[in-house]
Amino acid sequence: MEEMKSQMWINSINSENKAVLLKWIKETGTELVQVNGQRRYGGPPPGWVGNAPVSGSEVFIGKIPQDLYEDKLIPLFQSVGKLYEFRLMMTFSGLNRGFAYARYINKRQAIAAITTLNGFEISKGCHIVVCRSTEKSEITLDGLPSTLNQLTLQNVLDEVTSGVSNISLYPSPLKSGQVIAIVKYNSHRAAAMAKKSLCEGSHLLHGLPLRVDWLKVDVRQTLNLPKKSPQSKIPSALPLKIVSNLVKSEILLNAIDHLSMVCQNMNLGQPIFLIKLFNVSTCGWLRFWYQVVIPKYPMPFSGYAWIIGQNLKINERHEKAKELVAVKVLSALGCVAD
Repeated sequence: MEEMKSQMWINSINSENKAVLLKWIKETGTELVQVNGQRRYGGPPPGWVGNAPVSGSEVFIGKIPQDLYEDKLIPLFQSVGKLYEFRLMMTFSGLNRGFAYARYINKRQAIAAITTLNGFEISKGCHIVVCRSTEKSEITLDGLPSTLNQLTLQNVLDEVTSGVSNISLYPSPLKSGQVIAIVKYNSHRAAAMAKKSLCEGSHLLHGLPLRVDWLKVDVRQTLNLPKKSPQSKIPSALPLKIVSNLVKSEILLNAIDHLSMVCQNMNLGQPIFLIKLFNVSTCGWLRFWYQVVIPKYPMPFSGYAWIIGQNLKINERHEKAKELVAVKVLSALGCVAD
């Protein structure tokens, strides 16, 4: 009975637009598949032959009104190029979560989408944000026992994720005697689905304690991993004069001010930082959790990161962590190369 009431409540939310969506699906024959909090078209689309598009062909779409669906979004983004895939993030109630990803058949069409549709007024007073997608494909699993080998981890991951293309094991920068695994997937979507399945934060998988996160720049540098091969850059959604001012050396010194300036220029409101510091490890690394809320941005930025915590006072640790987080947010907004 309770389950029936819950379903009736869900169906009643935004029912008019849901009905329009269903009518559009029937009329166009469009197939949408919902799994793990996202609804997907294509990937590949009907009639597709060959490999998936190269990295750099996907764009991020933000500030979508939550009552809009694919019947409005897909035709709009198809108007500037051929879609390989469109993913709309969904809530359990059937509203969208305010953001989506559109993947085109090539980089040129992704650039056209950014140039044409960034700032587009999709409904009265609502202007969407369209910018390049970071398309990350590597995650970290930290806190693993030093006795773990690649084959064992591969077998474990194959049971709960798909698309693993490479696994590398390194001494953990967080705790001595433990191991961190860098797991590369064959696509951003596969990595995102794996990260969601494994859960960010503490998790037990076949008795293995895992801390799951995207591979961060600071971790890559700490482990001396090779940099990602250079890719053709897609223009950012931000004005070029702002991006050109974000010189890397300046960012490390003034990241918080730069982020404030970017948010001001995009009329997003000033960022609010929440940072929780943990203890300094025996190796001198300080792990911390962060969340940055930008009032008019569709979702908060959150995760875990490390800084060198030795010989720093409490207020200095907090400020250094805040600066690093500002760089991460600028990178996510497309202002800084990862």
